[in-house]
Amino acid sequence: MDHGAAVPGAPAAPELFTWEFATDPYPAYAWLREHSPVHRTTLPSGVEAWLVTRYADARQALADARLSKNPAHHAGSAHAKGRTGIPGERKAELMTHLLNIDPPDHTRLRRLVAKAFTPRRVAEFAPRVQELTDRLIDNFIEEGKADLIHDFAFPLPIYAICDLLGVPPEDQDDFRDWAGMMIRHGGGPRGGVARSVKKMRNYLAELIHRKRENPGDDLISGLIRTSDHGEHLTENEAAAMAFILLFAGFETTVNLIGNGTYALLRNPVERERLQRSLAAGDTDLLATGLEELLRYDGPVELATWRYATEPVTLGGQEIAAGDPVLVVLAAADRDPERFRDADTLNLARSDNQHLGYGHGIHYCLGAPLARLEGQTALATLLKRLPDLRLAADPADLRWRGGLIMRGLRTLPVEFAPGSPAAQGDALSTL
Repeated sequence: MDHGAAVPGAPAAPELFTWEFATDPYPAYAWLREHSPVHRTTLPSGVEAWLVTRYADARQALADARLSKNPAHHAGSAHAKGRTGIPGERKAELMTHLLNIDPPDHTRLRRLVAKAFTPRRVAEFAPRVQELTDRLIDNFIEEGKADLIHDFAFPLPIYAICDLLGVPPEDQDDFRDWAGMMIRHGGGPRGGVARSVKKMRNYLAELIHRKRENPGDDLISGLIRTSDHGEHLTENEAAAMAFILLFAGFETTVNLIGNGTYALLRNPVERERLQRSLAAGDTDLLATGLEELLRYDGPVELATWRYATEPVTLGGQEIAAGDPVLVVLAAADRDPERFRDADTLNLARSDNQHLGYGHGIHYCLGAPLARLEGQTALATLLKRLPDLRLAADPADLRWRGGLIMRGLRTLPVEFAPGSPAAQGDALSTL
Protein backbone atom coordinates (compact mmCIF):
# COMPACT_ATOMS: atom_id res chain seq x y z
CA MET A 1 0.00 0.00 0.00
CA ASP A 2 2.89 2.35 0.62
CA HIS A 3 4.85 4.28 -1.94
CA GLY A 4 6.32 7.19 -0.03
CA ALA A 5 9.93 8.12 -0.62
CA ALA A 6 11.91 6.53 2.21
CA VAL A 7 15.50 7.18 3.16
CA PRO A 8 17.81 5.40 0.64
CA GLY A 9 19.09 2.09 2.02
CA ALA A 10 16.38 1.87 4.70
CA PRO A 11 14.77 -1.49 5.41
CA ALA A 12 11.42 -2.25 3.79
CA ALA A 13 8.50 -0.20 5.04
CA PRO A 14 6.21 -1.97 7.50
CA GLU A 15 2.71 -2.88 6.39
CA LEU A 16 0.18 -0.37 7.65
CA PHE A 17 -3.50 -0.67 8.58
CA THR A 18 -3.57 -4.43 9.17
CA TRP A 19 -5.14 -5.97 12.28
CA GLU A 20 -1.63 -6.61 13.60
CA PHE A 21 -0.79 -2.96 13.05
CA ALA A 22 -3.97 -1.89 14.87
CA THR A 23 -2.92 -3.91 17.93
CA ASP A 24 0.44 -2.14 18.22
CA PRO A 25 1.13 0.55 15.62
CA TYR A 26 4.04 2.10 17.50
CA PRO A 27 6.91 0.05 15.96
CA ALA A 28 5.65 0.97 12.48
CA TYR A 29 5.38 4.61 13.46
CA ALA A 30 8.94 4.52 14.82
CA TRP A 31 10.09 3.21 11.42
CA LEU A 32 8.23 6.00 9.62
CA ARG A 33 9.64 8.71 11.89
CA GLU A 34 13.17 7.51 11.16
CA HIS A 35 12.99 6.54 7.51
CA SER A 36 9.97 8.27 5.89
CA PRO A 37 8.61 10.91 8.27
CA VAL A 38 6.22 12.43 5.71
CA HIS A 39 4.98 9.31 3.97
CA ARG A 40 2.59 8.91 1.05
CA THR A 41 0.37 5.86 1.37
CA THR A 42 -2.82 4.34 0.04
CA LEU A 43 -5.38 4.04 2.80
CA PRO A 44 -7.70 1.03 3.16
CA SER A 45 -10.45 3.14 1.55
CA GLY A 46 -8.30 3.53 -1.58
CA VAL A 47 -7.67 7.24 -0.95
CA GLU A 48 -4.03 8.35 -1.22
CA ALA A 49 -2.79 10.60 1.58
CA TRP A 50 0.34 11.83 3.33
CA LEU A 51 1.10 10.66 6.88
CA VAL A 52 3.04 13.14 9.05
CA THR A 53 4.77 11.33 11.93
CA ARG A 54 7.44 13.53 13.59
CA TYR A 55 6.45 15.86 16.41
CA ALA A 56 7.94 19.06 14.93
CA ASP A 57 6.36 18.41 11.52
CA ALA A 58 3.04 17.44 13.12
CA ARG A 59 2.90 20.59 15.21
CA GLN A 60 3.69 22.68 12.12
CA ALA A 61 1.04 20.92 10.05
CA LEU A 62 -1.69 21.29 12.68
CA ALA A 63 -1.23 25.07 12.68
CA ASP A 64 -0.51 25.62 8.97
CA ALA A 65 -3.25 27.69 7.33
CA ARG A 66 -2.30 26.20 3.93
CA LEU A 67 -3.64 22.86 5.13
CA SER A 68 -7.37 23.39 4.91
CA LYS A 69 -10.06 21.46 6.78
CA ASN A 70 -12.56 22.03 3.97
CA PRO A 71 -13.03 18.84 1.87
CA ALA A 72 -13.72 21.03 -1.17
CA HIS A 73 -9.94 21.45 -1.47
CA HIS A 74 -9.39 17.70 -1.98
CA ALA A 75 -8.10 17.21 -5.52
CA GLY A 76 -9.39 13.63 -5.66
CA SER A 77 -12.37 12.36 -7.62
CA ALA A 78 -15.92 12.68 -6.31
CA HIS A 79 -15.67 9.00 -5.33
CA ALA A 80 -12.51 9.64 -3.33
CA LYS A 81 -14.02 12.71 -1.68
CA GLY A 82 -16.92 10.56 -0.52
CA ARG A 83 -14.47 8.37 1.36
CA THR A 84 -13.05 11.09 3.55
CA GLY A 85 -14.55 12.64 6.64
CA ILE A 86 -17.38 11.21 8.76
CA PRO A 87 -19.61 8.77 6.85
CA GLY A 88 -23.01 10.22 6.02
CA GLU A 89 -22.34 13.78 7.16
CA ARG A 90 -22.53 15.18 3.61
CA LYS A 91 -25.93 13.65 2.77
CA ALA A 92 -27.26 14.54 6.22
CA GLU A 93 -26.28 18.22 5.72
CA LEU A 94 -23.94 18.11 8.69
CA MET A 95 -20.82 19.42 6.97
CA THR A 96 -20.81 22.90 8.51
CA HIS A 97 -19.04 22.02 11.75
CA LEU A 98 -15.66 22.95 13.20
CA LEU A 99 -13.81 19.95 11.76
CA ASN A 100 -14.70 20.84 8.16
CA ILE A 101 -14.29 24.59 7.86
CA ASP A 102 -11.60 27.27 7.84
CA PRO A 103 -11.50 30.91 8.92
CA PRO A 104 -13.41 33.16 8.79
CA ASP A 105 -16.37 30.74 9.15
CA HIS A 106 -14.42 28.62 11.63
CA THR A 107 -13.61 31.68 13.74
CA ARG A 108 -17.26 32.75 13.81
CA LEU A 109 -18.66 29.31 14.65
CA ARG A 110 -16.03 28.53 17.27
CA ARG A 111 -16.72 31.85 18.98
CA LEU A 112 -20.46 31.12 19.02
CA VAL A 113 -20.02 27.59 20.36
CA ALA A 114 -17.52 28.76 22.96
CA LYS A 115 -20.18 31.12 24.35
CA ALA A 116 -22.41 28.13 25.06
CA PHE A 117 -19.66 25.65 25.99
CA THR A 118 -17.95 27.60 28.75
CA PRO A 119 -15.45 26.42 31.38
CA ARG A 120 -18.05 27.39 34.00
CA ARG A 121 -20.59 25.03 32.43
CA VAL A 122 -18.05 22.20 32.43
CA ALA A 123 -17.03 22.87 36.05
CA GLU A 124 -20.67 22.90 37.16
CA PHE A 125 -21.12 19.56 35.41
CA ALA A 126 -18.55 17.78 37.62
CA PRO A 127 -21.03 16.46 40.22
CA ARG A 128 -23.19 14.94 37.48
CA VAL A 129 -20.16 13.20 35.94
CA GLN A 130 -19.27 11.79 39.35
CA GLU A 131 -22.86 10.62 39.87
CA LEU A 132 -22.94 8.87 36.48
CA THR A 133 -19.56 7.28 37.17
CA ASP A 134 -20.64 5.87 40.52
CA ARG A 135 -23.97 4.59 39.22
CA LEU A 136 -22.33 2.75 36.35
CA ILE A 137 -19.85 1.09 38.72
CA ASP A 138 -22.74 0.25 41.07
CA ASN A 139 -24.31 -1.75 38.26
CA PHE A 140 -21.44 -4.27 38.08
CA ILE A 141 -19.48 -4.00 41.33
CA GLU A 142 -21.31 -6.92 42.96
CA GLU A 143 -20.47 -9.21 40.03
CA GLY A 144 -16.71 -9.11 40.52
CA LYS A 145 -16.21 -8.78 36.76
CA ALA A 146 -17.12 -6.46 33.91
CA ASP A 147 -16.31 -5.42 30.38
CA LEU A 148 -15.09 -1.92 31.08
CA ILE A 149 -15.78 -0.77 27.51
CA HIS A 150 -19.40 -1.93 27.28
CA ASP A 151 -20.33 -1.45 30.94
CA PHE A 152 -18.45 1.75 31.74
CA ALA A 153 -16.32 3.62 29.19
CA PHE A 154 -19.04 3.52 26.50
CA PRO A 155 -22.13 4.65 28.45
CA LEU A 156 -20.44 7.29 30.63
CA PRO A 157 -19.66 9.87 27.93
CA ILE A 158 -22.89 9.17 26.05
CA TYR A 159 -25.05 9.97 29.04
CA ALA A 160 -22.80 12.88 30.00
CA ILE A 161 -22.84 14.57 26.59
CA CYS A 162 -26.58 13.94 26.22
CA ASP A 163 -27.16 15.69 29.55
CA LEU A 164 -24.91 18.55 28.52
CA LEU A 165 -26.64 18.96 25.13
CA GLY A 166 -30.09 18.76 26.74
CA VAL A 167 -31.26 15.45 25.26
CA PRO A 168 -34.19 14.28 27.44
CA PRO A 169 -33.56 11.10 29.48
CA GLU A 170 -36.24 9.18 27.57
CA ASP A 171 -34.35 9.75 24.29
CA GLN A 172 -30.84 8.96 25.52
CA ASP A 173 -31.00 5.23 24.80
CA ASP A 174 -31.61 6.06 21.13
CA PHE A 175 -28.42 8.13 21.18
CA ARG A 176 -26.61 5.22 22.78
CA ASP A 177 -27.78 2.92 19.97
CA TRP A 178 -26.71 5.35 17.24
CA ALA A 179 -23.35 5.92 18.88
CA GLY A 180 -22.85 2.17 19.23
CA MET A 181 -23.46 1.76 15.51
CA MET A 182 -20.78 4.37 14.80
CA ILE A 183 -18.24 2.54 16.94
CA ARG A 184 -19.11 -0.97 15.73
CA HIS A 185 -18.87 0.00 12.08
CA GLY A 186 -16.12 2.61 12.35
CA GLY A 187 -13.62 0.43 10.52
CA GLY A 188 -16.03 -1.39 8.23
CA PRO A 189 -18.82 -0.50 5.80
CA ARG A 190 -19.68 3.18 5.94
CA GLY A 191 -23.38 2.53 5.33
CA GLY A 192 -24.19 1.53 8.91
CA VAL A 193 -22.54 4.66 10.24
CA ALA A 194 -24.26 6.83 7.63
CA ARG A 195 -27.71 5.52 8.60
CA SER A 196 -27.03 6.34 12.26
CA VAL A 197 -25.78 9.80 11.30
CA LYS A 198 -29.00 10.44 9.34
CA LYS A 199 -31.16 9.33 12.28
CA MET A 200 -29.18 11.55 14.61
CA ARG A 201 -29.50 14.49 12.22
CA ASN A 202 -33.29 14.12 12.01
CA TYR A 203 -33.54 13.89 15.77
CA LEU A 204 -31.33 16.95 16.34
CA ALA A 205 -33.43 19.03 13.92
CA GLU A 206 -36.55 18.11 15.90
CA LEU A 207 -34.82 18.77 19.24
CA ILE A 208 -33.65 22.21 18.11
CA HIS A 209 -37.26 23.11 17.24
CA ARG A 210 -38.40 21.93 20.68
CA LYS A 211 -35.62 23.85 22.45
CA ARG A 212 -36.44 27.02 20.56
CA GLU A 213 -40.00 26.83 21.92
CA ASN A 214 -38.97 25.69 25.39
CA PRO A 215 -35.30 26.51 26.08
CA GLY A 216 -33.42 25.22 29.11
CA ASP A 217 -30.00 25.58 30.69
CA ASP A 218 -28.29 23.24 28.26
CA LEU A 219 -25.83 23.47 25.39
CA ILE A 220 -28.34 23.30 22.52
CA SER A 221 -30.45 26.01 24.16
CA GLY A 222 -27.28 28.05 24.53
CA LEU A 223 -26.53 27.66 20.82
CA ILE A 224 -30.08 28.75 19.98
CA ARG A 225 -29.87 31.79 22.29
CA THR A 226 -26.61 32.78 20.66
CA SER A 227 -28.22 32.50 17.24
CA ASP A 228 -31.34 34.40 18.24
CA HIS A 229 -29.32 37.31 19.65
CA GLY A 230 -28.35 38.61 16.26
CA GLU A 231 -25.37 36.46 15.37
CA HIS A 232 -25.51 34.14 12.43
CA LEU A 233 -25.97 30.48 13.28
CA THR A 234 -28.24 28.69 10.82
CA GLU A 235 -30.31 25.68 11.81
CA ASN A 236 -28.00 23.44 9.78
CA GLU A 237 -25.02 24.93 11.59
CA ALA A 238 -26.67 24.40 14.98
CA ALA A 239 -27.47 20.78 14.14
CA ALA A 240 -23.96 20.20 12.77
CA MET A 241 -22.38 21.70 15.88
CA ALA A 242 -24.51 19.59 18.22
CA PHE A 243 -23.65 16.53 16.12
CA ILE A 244 -19.90 17.09 16.13
CA LEU A 245 -19.85 17.84 19.86
CA LEU A 246 -21.55 14.49 20.37
CA PHE A 247 -19.51 12.59 17.79
CA ALA A 248 -16.12 14.05 18.73
CA GLY A 249 -16.81 14.21 22.45
CA PHE A 250 -18.14 10.69 22.75
CA GLU A 251 -15.79 8.21 21.09
CA THR A 252 -12.67 10.09 22.14
CA THR A 253 -13.71 9.78 25.79
CA VAL A 254 -14.61 6.10 25.42
CA ASN A 255 -11.10 5.50 24.13
CA LEU A 256 -9.46 7.77 26.70
CA ILE A 257 -11.01 5.77 29.55
CA GLY A 258 -10.44 2.39 27.88
CA ASN A 259 -6.89 3.00 26.67
CA GLY A 260 -5.97 4.75 29.91
CA THR A 261 -7.24 1.94 32.13
CA TYR A 262 -5.54 -0.65 29.94
CA ALA A 263 -2.23 1.23 30.10
CA LEU A 264 -2.44 1.38 33.89
CA LEU A 265 -3.19 -2.35 34.10
CA ARG A 266 -0.17 -3.07 31.89
CA ASN A 267 2.06 -0.78 33.99
CA PRO A 268 1.40 -1.87 37.59
CA VAL A 269 4.16 0.24 39.16
CA GLU A 270 2.67 3.44 37.74
CA ARG A 271 -0.85 2.31 38.59
CA GLU A 272 0.11 1.65 42.24
CA ARG A 273 1.86 5.02 42.35
CA LEU A 274 -1.35 6.71 41.27
CA GLN A 275 -3.45 4.72 43.74
CA ARG A 276 -1.20 5.75 46.63
CA SER A 277 -1.43 9.37 45.54
CA LEU A 278 -5.24 9.26 45.39
CA ALA A 279 -5.44 7.51 48.75
CA ALA A 280 -3.42 10.35 50.25
CA GLY A 281 -5.87 12.90 48.85
CA ASP A 282 -3.38 14.26 46.30
CA THR A 283 -4.73 14.88 42.80
CA ASP A 284 -1.57 16.31 41.24
CA LEU A 285 -0.45 12.93 39.88
CA LEU A 286 -3.94 12.31 38.53
CA ALA A 287 -3.74 15.56 36.53
CA THR A 288 -0.27 14.95 35.08
CA GLY A 289 -1.10 11.24 34.71
CA LEU A 290 -4.10 11.86 32.50
CA GLU A 291 -1.96 14.00 30.18
CA GLU A 292 0.63 11.22 30.06
CA LEU A 293 -2.03 8.63 29.20
CA LEU A 294 -3.18 10.92 26.39
CA ARG A 295 0.39 11.08 25.11
CA TYR A 296 1.28 7.43 25.64
CA ASP A 297 -1.71 5.75 23.95
CA GLY A 298 -4.26 8.43 23.23
CA PRO A 299 -7.80 8.09 21.92
CA VAL A 300 -7.17 9.86 18.59
CA GLU A 301 -4.54 8.13 16.46
CA LEU A 302 -4.66 10.46 13.46
CA ALA A 303 -5.93 14.03 13.38
CA THR A 304 -8.89 14.56 11.09
CA TRP A 305 -8.43 15.30 7.41
CA ARG A 306 -6.55 18.26 6.00
CA TYR A 307 -6.03 19.25 2.35
CA ALA A 308 -3.19 21.32 0.89
CA THR A 309 -4.51 24.48 -0.76
CA GLU A 310 -1.12 25.09 -2.40
CA PRO A 311 2.21 23.24 -2.52
CA VAL A 312 3.48 22.75 1.03
CA THR A 313 6.87 21.45 2.21
CA LEU A 314 6.79 19.34 5.37
CA GLY A 315 9.82 17.50 6.70
CA GLY A 316 11.63 18.14 3.43
CA GLN A 317 8.81 16.54 1.42
CA GLU A 318 6.78 18.59 -1.04
CA ILE A 319 3.03 18.00 -0.87
CA ALA A 320 1.02 18.98 -3.93
CA ALA A 321 -2.02 21.23 -3.83
CA GLY A 322 -5.16 19.17 -3.27
CA ASP A 323 -3.38 16.27 -1.53
CA PRO A 324 -4.93 14.97 1.71
CA VAL A 325 -2.70 15.15 4.80
CA LEU A 326 -3.18 13.10 7.98
CA VAL A 327 -1.16 14.09 11.04
CA VAL A 328 -0.37 10.96 13.04
CA LEU A 329 -0.77 12.16 16.62
CA ALA A 330 0.14 8.73 18.01
CA ALA A 331 3.48 8.82 16.20
CA ALA A 332 4.27 12.44 17.06
CA ASP A 333 3.55 11.88 20.74
CA ARG A 334 6.08 9.02 20.86
CA ASP A 335 8.81 11.02 19.09
CA PRO A 336 12.06 10.58 21.08
CA GLU A 337 13.31 13.89 19.67
CA ARG A 338 10.59 15.59 21.73
CA PHE A 339 9.86 13.26 24.65
CA ARG A 340 12.51 11.60 26.78
CA ASP A 341 11.89 7.84 27.13
CA ALA A 342 8.95 8.31 24.80
CA ASP A 343 7.86 4.66 24.89
CA THR A 344 7.77 4.64 28.71
CA LEU A 345 4.67 5.54 30.73
CA ASN A 346 5.61 8.14 33.34
CA LEU A 347 2.56 9.58 35.10
CA ALA A 348 4.65 12.35 36.67
CA ARG A 349 5.97 13.61 33.31
CA SER A 350 5.91 17.40 33.59
CA ASP A 351 7.23 18.51 30.18
CA ASN A 352 4.33 17.08 28.26
CA GLN A 353 3.06 19.27 25.46
CA HIS A 354 1.41 16.33 23.74
CA LEU A 355 -0.77 16.76 20.66
CA GLY A 356 -3.58 14.51 21.87
CA TYR A 357 -6.11 17.35 21.63
CA GLY A 358 -4.52 18.92 18.59
CA HIS A 359 -2.80 22.28 18.23
CA GLY A 360 -3.59 25.65 16.72
CA ILE A 361 -7.04 27.00 15.89
CA HIS A 362 -8.54 23.50 15.76
CA TYR A 363 -7.45 22.60 19.30
CA CYS A 364 -10.22 20.48 20.79
CA LEU A 365 -12.98 22.69 22.18
CA GLY A 366 -14.20 19.83 24.39
CA ALA A 367 -10.83 19.11 26.04
CA PRO A 368 -11.94 20.41 29.48
CA LEU A 369 -14.96 18.07 29.46
CA ALA A 370 -12.87 15.11 28.32
CA ARG A 371 -10.31 15.79 31.05
CA LEU A 372 -13.08 16.01 33.65
CA GLU A 373 -14.60 12.71 32.53
CA GLY A 374 -11.24 10.97 32.20
CA GLN A 375 -9.96 12.04 35.62
CA THR A 376 -13.26 11.23 37.32
CA ALA A 377 -13.55 7.81 35.68
CA LEU A 378 -9.99 6.68 36.37
CA ALA A 379 -9.86 7.98 39.93
CA THR A 380 -13.19 6.38 40.83
CA LEU A 381 -12.25 3.04 39.28
CA LEU A 382 -8.96 2.91 41.17
CA LYS A 383 -10.57 3.92 44.46
CA ARG A 384 -13.61 1.66 44.30
CA LEU A 385 -11.95 -1.32 42.57
CA PRO A 386 -8.45 -1.24 44.10
CA ASP A 387 -7.55 -4.78 42.98
CA LEU A 388 -8.77 -4.26 39.41
CA ARG A 389 -7.00 -6.69 37.07
CA LEU A 390 -7.13 -7.71 33.43
CA ALA A 391 -9.23 -10.83 32.82
CA ALA A 392 -7.84 -11.69 29.40
CA ASP A 393 -4.54 -12.31 27.68
CA PRO A 394 -3.49 -8.98 26.11
CA ALA A 395 -2.81 -10.89 22.88
CA ASP A 396 -6.49 -11.81 22.72
CA LEU A 397 -7.77 -8.24 22.96
CA ARG A 398 -8.94 -6.66 19.73
CA TRP A 399 -8.71 -3.03 18.73
CA ARG A 400 -11.39 -1.41 16.62
CA GLY A 401 -10.38 -0.99 13.02
CA GLY A 402 -10.62 2.56 11.83
CA LEU A 403 -8.50 5.40 10.59
CA ILE A 404 -8.89 8.25 13.08
CA MET A 405 -9.68 6.75 16.48
CA ARG A 406 -7.75 4.20 18.55
CA GLY A 407 -9.68 2.11 21.04
CA LEU A 408 -10.32 -1.38 22.37
CA ARG A 409 -13.40 -3.38 21.40
CA THR A 410 -13.59 -4.93 24.87
CA LEU A 411 -11.70 -4.70 28.15
CA PRO A 412 -12.63 -7.64 30.42
CA VAL A 413 -11.60 -7.14 34.04
CA GLU A 414 -11.98 -8.85 37.40
CA PHE A 415 -11.98 -7.50 40.96
CA ALA A 416 -13.16 -8.42 44.43
CA PRO A 417 -16.97 -8.00 44.50
CA GLY A 418 -18.07 -4.96 46.44
CA SER A 419 -21.21 -3.11 47.39
CA PRO A 420 -22.85 -0.24 45.55
CA ALA A 421 -21.83 3.14 46.88
CA ALA A 422 -25.48 4.10 47.16
CA GLN A 423 -28.70 2.48 46.14
CA GLY A 424 -29.51 4.21 42.88
CA ASP A 425 -31.89 3.71 40.06
CA ALA A 426 -31.22 1.17 37.33
CA LEU A 427 -29.05 2.26 34.41
CA SER A 428 -32.11 2.68 32.21
CA THR A 429 -33.15 5.63 34.38
CA LEU A 430 -29.86 7.49 33.93
